[in-house]
Amino acid sequence: MLPTRSANCVSVFCAVALASAVPVASQENSTAASDPYDEAFSPPVITSERDAERLRNLEGATLQWLGWEKRGKVVSYVDQDGVWWLTTELRGKDDAGLKLEGVITEIGKDYFLIHAEITIMGTPDPDRFCDVNKIWRFAVTQNRSYYRLREFEWCDGLTDYIDFYFAPSLR
Repeated sequence: MLPTRSANCVSVFCAVALASAVPVASQENSTAASDPYDEAFSPPVITSERDAERLRNLEGATLQWLGWEKRGKVVSYVDQDGVWWLTTELRGKDDAGLKLEGVITEIGKDYFLIHAEITIMGTPDPDRFCDVNKIWRFAVTQNRSYYRLREFEWCDGLTDYIDFYFAPSLR
């Protein structure tokens, strides 16, 4: 069963995120003494205030199969316990799309780690479906104004570029 922290949420999204961002732990893999999702519900380790500012002010997300012209809306916020939530959803033709929901666990110089579920459906092929929940690394490279997922072929051998954009002034 998921930890219940809805009383600590400060927005409607938090309740949705709690219901879907972190997977349900199996009874055989969890113990009363050690919950595998405690880390996911803790404030992130922050070693770069500049990157924390970038993540508070994201301007959209893209998946190259859906194009770079239209960015998906990103919801990023910190709840009253200091937990950083991040979600985005992009839709293309015929319900093709990307969905990412999770909790940021670490923010460092030009990168962040997020415990999230990433789902890609119907793109670039209509029957494609990828759904993985784990800790992901996003990083800025070559002085760009976006974080890119650093694991490119995580599903089925196709290269997926998932990017989160911040204001170029925050480079």
